Amino acid sequence: MTKRVFDVAVAAVALLLCSPLLLLIALAVRLEDGGPALFRQERAGRHGRPFRIHKFRTMRVAPGAAVTSDNDDRITRVGRFLRGSKLDELPQFYDVLVGHMSLVGPRPEVRRYVASWPPPARRRILSVRPGITDPAAITYRNESAELAAVARPEEYYLSVVLPRKVEMYLRYVETRSFLGDLRILVHTVRAVLIR
Repeated sequence: MTKRVFDVAVAAVALLLCSPLLLLIALAVRLEDGGPALFRQERAGRHGRPFRIHKFRTMRVAPGAAVTSDNDDRITRVGRFLRGSKLDELPQFYDVLVGHMSLVGPRPEVRRYVASWPPPARRRILSVRPGITDPAAITYRNESAELAAVARPEEYYLSVVLPRKVEMYLRYVETRSFLGDLRILVHTVRAVLIR
């Protein structure tokens, strides 16, 4: 209950304080290529229930892999800045507010990637709300650069990066606490500012 009250309070204040910035970013995204400002994608939520995550759109509307590397030519100029600064994630405060996500929790994955997790790990990880940040998100904050260095980014993600993330997700779920979440939030802010 403490976690949920904290999530709602922080998300509501963040959306209120950031509303001018949200409008400016939405306008910049729209002006670049005329496409929608927001990107919505179905992800696996708590207990595996699907929900649509919200982000500012950073790529042209075109088919492609679900994972993105730095050299993906679908990324727009505005999108490159948003991805580097993590400002594209700001709309997820709305997802926290409505209860689909938490401030801290395992990052929500697309359902076909979740299907590749070992069943016991999948059940345990999906027992909590997914989050905007977690230890894996901090460790892999430059994931797109790592993926850009390999020939087959999606294959590398599935065989190397995702198993490591699953281990970190499990460790978070098993050891989570309110104070631990506060520490993760502080580390996240520091990681974003330092990059």
